Amino acid sequence: MMRADLLTDPVAGLDEALAVVDGFDRAMVGGLLRPQPVQAAGLAGLADAVSGTPLASRVAEAAAKATAGAAGEEHLLALAAARTALLGSVHDALMARVGEATGRTGAQPVLPATPGTAPAPNLLAAARAWLADLARAGWQGLDHELVSGAAPVVSAMLPDLALRRLSTLLDGFAAELAASCPGATADGFPVRRWADLWTRAMLLTQPGAADAPATAVVTGRLLPLGVDLHEHATAAHAEVHALFEPADGGTPRLVRAGVFAPKPDTVVGAGVWQLLRPHLSLLAAVSEGRSMDLTGMPVTAEGDLVWDEERARVGEPADPFATARVVLPTATAMAVVPLDRHPVRIAVPVFLEGYAAHADDDALTFTVAGHRLAVRTDRIPAAGPLTPEAVAASRACIGLLRWDAGEFFLQPLAVETTVKKKVLAVHAGGWAGGTTDKLGAKAEKAATEAVAVLRERAGRLLRT
Repeated sequence: MMRADLLTDPVAGLDEALAVVDGFDRAMVGGLLRPQPVQAAGLAGLADAVSGTPLASRVAEAAAKATAGAAGEEHLLALAAARTALLGSVHDALMARVGEATGRTGAQPVLPATPGTAPAPNLLAAARAWLADLARAGWQGLDHELVSGAAPVVSAMLPDLALRRLSTLLDGFAAELAASCPGATADGFPVRRWADLWTRAMLLTQPGAADAPATAVVTGRLLPLGVDLHEHATAAHAEVHALFEPADGGTPRLVRAGVFAPKPDTVVGAGVWQLLRPHLSLLAAVSEGRSMDLTGMPVTAEGDLVWDEERARVGEPADPFATARVVLPTATAMAVVPLDRHPVRIAVPVFLEGYAAHADDDALTFTVAGHRLAVRTDRIPAAGPLTPEAVAASRACIGLLRWDAGEFFLQPLAVETTVKKKVLAVHAGGWAGGTTDKLGAKAEKAATEAVAVLRERAGRLLRT
């Protein structure tokens, strides 16, 4: 049984660390070209927060230069590193609390990254220069000329696979910024989010930051727990959370397997699965409630399977709820690489049962051992049969434990509920491998027609 009381107890130093981050993020709103006293205070607070670390001298110098309006790219990089380190400490404190609550410890150490082909230094420098200009102007100083400066950098980066991670981030970030131009007349800004994106992009401009993680190969049985689907206007990403049982009888471990695909904005709901299925046979196994047998499958120390269809085959039936009840409590946690240590990236598979569900307007909570845990049904994708009503009527739940806005919450992946005195399992990824459900089949058909039309039009363009 998960100790829900530990998820509601205060975490020492958490509020103070986040207050420092908020101070820096507010400084980014007005920009660092001519900082005002309030902005200077935010920069000084960041320097004080890392004064006992190896970053101390560099960040103190950077804060002083930024306060004087004379920060160079190296100073802005130091401030980004300090902010990342501070949020990393928040992540670690929260994950320690999650480990206590779930009784799950023993994350494996992170292996050194595998150096890849060195990306063109001039492109990294160009990206860093654009990000530095953003920081100096601030969100209130945004205009279309400034934001459009990212376009040629992104275009030059896209052909280079080593820069795909950074180019995608810059492209999406620039699109969000453009939607708020001009900044001087904007009603408000997503301050934390934009500071997160700016900071991450700034660090990715450093050679080696985006190197591929080292991998090992594993052989054994993969037991899916559920699918977390992220859908945007032009892209879809599915991440399967699962347990891996080594063939040699070793300790089970939490792993993930993900697939990404671009999509037209006309393909929505259940239609996105047909774009993802050809690249990940695991999605069909999830729908069918089956395990998969892996042979020599590459996996990173963080638990990410580098999926290779040739190394996987469909196995025996495997009920995710039986897996959650029997295997999940014994599994080791996933490690986290330094750059990914951020509270927003916390997504820990958990299993709950014996709770009481309480619905209050649009808010749903589970009372677990006398303590309430918020349930975010708005994160349930429309591309599956799982609904908020099914979650509210459930008796057992597999979900992802996440943290946001000062509290832990649960994102449901699957639930067990009783229908006509029969126990029924409903999964968010229930349509991942195909469906005969009326609504799901209708969405799939519409998506097939939309994709066919787009392919035909693309073919015409290529022929002309």
